[in-house]
Amino acid sequence: MSDATVSAPTIRPREAAHFGAQASEWWDPRGSSAMLHKLGPARLGFMRAAIDRHWGGDPRTRAPLAGKRALDVGCGAGLVSEPLARLGAEVTGVDAAAQSIAAARAHAAGMDLDIAYLSGELGDLVLGRFDLVTAMEVLEHVADKPAFVAQLARHLAPGGLLLMSTPNRTPASRALLVWAAEAVGAVPRGTHDWHDFVTPDELTTLLGEAGLAVAEMRGIAFSPRKGLHLSHDLSLDIILAARHADAPA
Repeated sequence: MSDATVSAPTIRPREAAHFGAQASEWWDPRGSSAMLHKLGPARLGFMRAAIDRHWGGDPRTRAPLAGKRALDVGCGAGLVSEPLARLGAEVTGVDAAAQSIAAARAHAAGMDLDIAYLSGELGDLVLGRFDLVTAMEVLEHVADKPAFVAQLARHLAPGGLLLMSTPNRTPASRALLVWAAEAVGAVPRGTHDWHDFVTPDELTTLLGEAGLAVAEMRGIAFSPRKGLHLSHDLSLDIILAARHADAPA
């Protein structure tokens, strides 16, 4: 089956322009992507543990993704793509904003990392299947959520692992991830529309309609002492691992 399956557009041009305009600041932990940098340790900790569980790997291994292909969707300038490459994966990163892809290529070159970066609509690219597919803090920015999740599923190889994170639609997420984050400059104004956030039940349904099943779901919570950290509290941000529904448990 071809990857170039007819699908509804998922890119919102205004979203692509919004993030593309910030491309030069992606790697600045005090710049417009400060929130993503603060999310990084919790996200990467969950991802590494999920990778080890899924493939039965040794947590002490430095390259658990050696020999595997990884697709990072909505990659920005590579904040997730580069760690995946360091874990041994052959990484492809896809983003809606050409400016972000240019920044990603430049940064990867400076780090001596070989990552294939492409800009465009995921459904229009012929990329093949991947052992690992990631979409971190992307779902809330797409135009057609069912079409987007279906594309993620189409690019996931049999036996593969999908890792996603996205804000939950709660009063707490509106207060912290929208109002407070914009007020302190952790994200630029207009980055998030709270109405585009999804609940855990809605996300589970989206995945199920695409033939995927949730294997694990956690939250990324905030406290003044710990900052952003992995938690069983899902009220701010959801992070999950999923696989094809017909895959052995």
